[in-house]
Amino acid sequence: MKRSKPINSSTNSSITLHPPSVGSARQLGELQALMAGAIMRPLTARNRMQPRTAGGEPMARVVESFIKPNDRLTSFERLEIYNRQYWFRILDCFYDDYPGLRAVIGDRKFDRLAHAYLARHPSESFTLRNLGRRLEEFLRAEPKWTAPHQRLALDMVRLEWANIVAFDEATKPAIHVDDLLGRKPSKVRLGLQPYITLLEVRYPVDDLLIAAKKDDDRLRGEASNAVELHHRRAVRINVRRLKPRRFYIAAHRMNCAVYYKRLAREQFDVLHGLQRGATLEKACAVLLKHRRRDGTDMATQVQQWFQDWTSFSWFCQR
Repeated sequence: MKRSKPINSSTNSSITLHPPSVGSARQLGELQALMAGAIMRPLTARNRMQPRTAGGEPMARVVESFIKPNDRLTSFERLEIYNRQYWFRILDCFYDDYPGLRAVIGDRKFDRLAHAYLARHPSESFTLRNLGRRLEEFLRAEPKWTAPHQRLALDMVRLEWANIVAFDEATKPAIHVDDLLGRKPSKVRLGLQPYITLLEVRYPVDDLLIAAKKDDDRLRGEASNAVELHHRRAVRINVRRLKPRRFYIAAHRMNCAVYYKRLAREQFDVLHGLQRGATLEKACAVLLKHRRRDGTDMATQVQQWFQDWTSFSWFCQR
């Protein structure tokens, strides 16, 4: 749902009981904000519309000021349809976007987290892909939702957002190996495709997310009703067996599919330098601190990396 300015549950106290008049664009905006505030107000524990506004006014009286009843439904019941469908829809999307986080913290905790997050950060974009845009920020500010596994949960959330970016972010014209021939490394600046996210994490969240998605797809196929979110139970990750260590991952897209590619620390440093705007020369200079002692020809190794990366169409003009 797209709207002109953010409205969340904390702004519903501004709902007026006076019938709105619409004689200008400003008044139309006020009416739209009034209706959006009612529709986006969180549901009760029984998935019904709240009987009162955040300011304590009877919701039925508020709704009657801008929606007429019909011969089958009251004004309250008519708006409740939209209120419920809004929440069913965004919760369903949120569940679909974060199966890995559900597997980390469990369904009950995830359900409470989802309601709290979406009440704080309701949909503000024409596309539901942006629902989780501020989830990492939210969890860092309120670690209670992921305790005692906050670090693993944050790693998973970062990868799941990277998955969303990789799926539908733009593609720029790719730079190929031949385009670099004869150019001075001190002058070359390569951009990474907008859909690529480089991640440094402490847990193997790429493998964990792939496993969680397989379980989620299986459970979704068995569910008889997609709206009954509580029927789809995530398979919990056995956190006790996980020992933290550093992993480097590139989330990217090829042939309309999302992939997670593990990187060596040296590869990550080079790509990260290029992504931040360093020249090819400076980005590769970090390899001096990673000199191999196993006799590997570093120049040959770097050349192979760039051949692989360009074959993936990772590079573009800045």
